[in-house]
Amino acid sequence: MTENKHTALGLSDEVVLDMYRTMLLARRIDERMWLLNRAGKIPFVISCQGQEAAQIGAAFALNNKKDYIAPYYRDMGVVLHFGMTAKELMLSAFAKAEDPNSGGRQMPGHFGQKKNRIITGSSPVTTQVPHAVGVALAGKMQKEDFVTFVSLGEGSSNQGDFHEGANFAGVHKLPVIIMVENNRYAISVPLSKQVACENVSDRAIGYGMPGVTVDGNDPLEVYKVMKEAADRARNGEGPSLIETICYRLTAHSSDDDHRQYRTEEDLEEGRANDPIVRFAAYLKDLGVLTSEIEEKMQEEIMAEVDEATDYAENAPYAEPEQALQYVYGNHEEV
Repeated sequence: MTENKHTALGLSDEVVLDMYRTMLLARRIDERMWLLNRAGKIPFVISCQGQEAAQIGAAFALNNKKDYIAPYYRDMGVVLHFGMTAKELMLSAFAKAEDPNSGGRQMPGHFGQKKNRIITGSSPVTTQVPHAVGVALAGKMQKEDFVTFVSLGEGSSNQGDFHEGANFAGVHKLPVIIMVENNRYAISVPLSKQVACENVSDRAIGYGMPGVTVDGNDPLEVYKVMKEAADRARNGEGPSLIETICYRLTAHSSDDDHRQYRTEEDLEEGRANDPIVRFAAYLKDLGVLTSEIEEKMQEEIMAEVDEATDYAENAPYAEPEQALQYVYGNHEEV
């Protein structure tokens, strides 16, 4: 019989069903974006497929009403839990004027939304680590009760911004959680050619913080270590480094062909560990996810994705002169 892990973590059946629904919503939005891209309707997709469990496990361990997040470009699951909607994500994919992230200026995956405390990301990878650390420093100085969360890929953990941000967070014992979503490839570069140590989390000791590597295909395992890290941060015990081992089920982006550098065995292993299939099996074994609940959930999600797609496709583009908005100061506002 399947062990009930979520109750031991203090999670109700309703919460784990919500976790599963958010994972499934992220997957269905992502799948629709690939279809739109291949149909020539949107220019670019950078996918979350295969990493939803790590994202949802982490996000649900945070307080989405007061914590700040600095997600990286694959973190659709994280931003959905923090209040971004399917419609808003589609507006971004279509680069429409109503896109809340950048008004259609940025590529998809450059998340940013002030009302939901999503710190704006940029194209150079890992710049979000010092940003998150800075927000955590501000919170500590102002005696605010929030944690900041920042995520990145394992390839990005070799950039200077990662080391500088993590070191500063460790020295000043800041309430920040750094999560590396290790999907084994930095675009086409395999993990063996990225890092010399066994785990990215092994680096944590150099920054004076605990480090842990966890199965990123299990949202409950990720939730457990994230909740511990969040509790430490709120208690003034400083930062943590979490590494989630995931599989990237798609190419790096819609401009990439991963068949050039991945074997069919590698891809098969990833599909066999699909976190959505695994989590659904766990919930079904416990009787939490029934056929009726699943069917209704699928119908509601597809209706949501269809509505978001139709709305975004028909929404207006920004006027050309809006390209200069927020670039130069208006002397009347100075």
